[in-house]
Amino acid sequence: MSEKPVQRPLAHVRQLPDGKWEEHFLDEHLRGVAGLAGEFAKQFDCADWAHLAGLWHDLGKYSTEFQQYIKSVSGYDAEAHLEGAPGRVDHSTAGAIHAMRRLDNRDGRINKYGRILSYLAAGHHAGLPDWSAADTGPKALSNRLDAAQDYLLDRIPAQTIPQEILAQANPMSRPHGGVDGLHLWLRMLFSCLVDADFLDTETFMDGDKAATRSGYRDLPSLLADFDLYMENKSAIAGATPVNVIRADILRQCREKAGLNPGLYALTVPTGGGKTLSGMAFALRHAVQHNKQRIIYVIPYTSIIEQTAGIFREIFGDNVVEHHANLDPEKEDARSRLATENWDAPIIVTTNVQFFESLFAARSSRCRKLHNIVNSVVVLDEAQLLPPEFLQPIADVMNQLASYYGVTFVLSTATQPALGSFQTFGNPAFRGLDNVQEIIDAPDVLYQQLKRVEVSIPDDLQTPRDWESLAAELLQHPSVLCIVSRRDDARELHRLMTVHEEGKDTLHLSALMCGEHRSEVIADIKARLKRNEPVRVISTQLVEAGVDVDFPVVYRALAGLDSIAQAAGRCNREGNQEEMGQVVVFVPPKPAPPGLLRQAAQISVSLLSGSANNVLGRDLAKQFFEHLYVRAPSLDKYGIHDLLTQDARDCQIQFRTVADKFKLIDDSAYQTILVRYGNNDVLLGKLEKEGPQRWLMRKLQRYSVNIPKRLFVQLEKQGDVREIWQGIYVQVGDTLYDKTLGVVIDGNIAPDELAI
Repeated sequence: MSEKPVQRPLAHVRQLPDGKWEEHFLDEHLRGVAGLAGEFAKQFDCADWAHLAGLWHDLGKYSTEFQQYIKSVSGYDAEAHLEGAPGRVDHSTAGAIHAMRRLDNRDGRINKYGRILSYLAAGHHAGLPDWSAADTGPKALSNRLDAAQDYLLDRIPAQTIPQEILAQANPMSRPHGGVDGLHLWLRMLFSCLVDADFLDTETFMDGDKAATRSGYRDLPSLLADFDLYMENKSAIAGATPVNVIRADILRQCREKAGLNPGLYALTVPTGGGKTLSGMAFALRHAVQHNKQRIIYVIPYTSIIEQTAGIFREIFGDNVVEHHANLDPEKEDARSRLATENWDAPIIVTTNVQFFESLFAARSSRCRKLHNIVNSVVVLDEAQLLPPEFLQPIADVMNQLASYYGVTFVLSTATQPALGSFQTFGNPAFRGLDNVQEIIDAPDVLYQQLKRVEVSIPDDLQTPRDWESLAAELLQHPSVLCIVSRRDDARELHRLMTVHEEGKDTLHLSALMCGEHRSEVIADIKARLKRNEPVRVISTQLVEAGVDVDFPVVYRALAGLDSIAQAAGRCNREGNQEEMGQVVVFVPPKPAPPGLLRQAAQISVSLLSGSANNVLGRDLAKQFFEHLYVRAPSLDKYGIHDLLTQDARDCQIQFRTVADKFKLIDDSAYQTILVRYGNNDVLLGKLEKEGPQRWLMRKLQRYSVNIPKRLFVQLEKQGDVREIWQGIYVQVGDTLYDKTLGVVIDGNIAPDELAI
C-alpha cells in the first residue's frame, strides 16, 4: 500500500433538494452492514462470519481509483457502487484478497476460511461466482484470487483502512451441513451480506423508502386475527357433513401444531379445507416455536392470486405475494433496491421462486434466503415438484429442516412418494424419511369425503373430437372442462361459443393476466352461488387451489394426480343429492411432450382393465412410484455433484448450478405486462421512474408469460416494447382480448404448465 494520505473515504453520496450533498462515509457503511448482517446470521448461529463479511465486502472502495470515480460521477447516484459498466472500478476483489491473506491457512493447507469469505466479498454485487469454469473466465473466483490481481488491494493507500476493520480473527462458528450442505450455508451467509448491504445503502439513499419496510405485525397478533376469522366463518357455515369433516381437520391441525419442528404431511382430499387448515397449523406452530414467518409455496404463478387474496382478506398488508415473472435479469442500483427480501410475516410465492432462489447465484435472487431460516414453509400441492429436480430439492429441504430451523408442511390430496428408495441401475434417491402425518386416519377421511364418481372410457387409446365433446358439454347447464394445453382451451371455447346456448361459456388460461383470471373466477363463483348456468373451459391452472364447485367436471386424460385435482372441483361442498360426475376423456391431441405426456401414459397403464378406485390413495402411491422410477433422472443436470464434488476444498460452481437449476426454461418464455383494467397509471409510473418494490408488486397482477418465438413475432410487429431494462409492455389495444387474454395470430405453441 502506498503512503499517500487521503480524506475520509466515501461509500455513497446523494444530493439533497436544496442542492447540498450528504456523505455516507465508507467506515460507517462497513460497520453498518456488518452489524445488520451479523444480526441476520444469528438466526443460524453464524453471526461472526456474516459480521466479518460485512466489514470486508467493500474494502476496494478505499482505493484512490474508486474515490476518484465516485466523486466524478455526475449526480453521485447509487449506480456508482455497481460493477460491470465501462469505466467502473473493481471494488469487490480487494476484500476477497484480504480474506485470503488475513485468515488462518492452517499450516499451509487449503485456506478454506479465506475462500469462504472470498466468495462473499467477490460476489456481493456481481453474484456468487464459480470457483473455476471455462465459461466464466476472469470472473471465476480462482482467477480473481490469482497473484496478478493483488494490486487491487495493494493500491489502497497505507493507513487508509482503520485497523479495527482489517485486523479480525478467524470466525469460530462452524459451517452447517457438512460437504453436502456447504453451498447452502454459503448462500445463507451471502444472503445476510447482500440484504444488509442493500438495506444500509437504501437507508442512506432513500430513508423514506427504508421506513416502508417496517411496520409489519407479529405472528401472535396475526394468529388472533386468524382465529377470529375462522370463528366467524364457522358461525355462518351450515352443519353439512363436509363442513363437519372440515372442522375436524382444522381441529387436528391446531392440536398437532405443538409437535417439534420438522417435516410434516397434510394429506387431505380436495375440498377438505387444506389451505386454511394448513395455515392454522403453520401459525400455531410458528408462535409456539418462535418461528419468524410463514412461507406459502404454490406450484403455479397462474393461481397464486387466489391464495394470496384469501390471506390478504384475513391478514391485510402483512402478506407479500412474490413470483419470478418480473424479476429483472439485468441488475442496476434501482432494480436491486426494489427486489424482495421477504421481510413480511406471511409470504405467498411459487415453486419456481422458492426453489430456484435456493440454488441461485445472483445477489438480488439470494437476498431473501436468510429470511427462510426459522420459518414454516407450506408446500401446497407438493405432488407437482418436478421429477428431474427431485433429488436436489429433497436434499435442500433436508438441510433446511436439519440446520436452519425450517418446518415443512407437504399439503396435498395426492401425496408424492418422497421417501428414500433404490431402483435397479439408478442411484439411490435420498428422500424425506422423517415426514409425520398431521391427519390421524387419512384413509378414513378419504372415504368420508367421497363425493364423486369417476367415469373412465373403456378405450383409453382412441381420442374424441372437439366438436362432439362441445356438443356433449352443451347438454349440461353447469359444467367445467379442463384440458392440458392453452390452444386446446381456446379451440374448445370457440366451438362452444358458436352455439347460441354456449355464448356465455367462460375461458381460463395462463394467457390471461392474474387480475383478469381473478375477475373471471369471482364471476364463476357468483354464478354457481346463485345456481345460474355456467360453463367453463380451463387449462389445469384451475386444479390447484381454485375452490369452485361444479356438479359435472370433464378432464382430458392426464396423470392420476391431475384427475384427482379435477375431481376436487366437483360436488366440492357435498350439497348434491347424488354423487358428482367426473368424466375423463381422451382428447384429439395428446398432452404436451415431457412430464405431462408421461404422466398420462402412466395413468393409461394403471387404469386399463383396473377396477381400482381411481381416487384411492393406493393407486396414487403406485402412480408416483411409476413416475419417479420412469424418470430418466431425479437429478437430470447433476446439480448434487456440481455442488459437492470439490466442496471439501471449498470449490463450488455456483453460477453453473444456477444456470442449470431452472424449474421452467426461462429462455423459452418472455414476460410481458398487458394493458388491462385501469393499470395505465401504474405502467406510466414504471416507464417514468423505473422499478420500485411496491410498484412491481402491483404490476405482477398484469403479467403474462409468452413463448419466446411468439414474443419475437410480437416485438417485430410493434405489439410490445421495452419500457425498462428487460421489462416489456403491450402497445395498443388489440393484443389483449377481454375473454381469451393474449391473442396472437397463428397457432399458440403447445403449452407446458405455466408456473
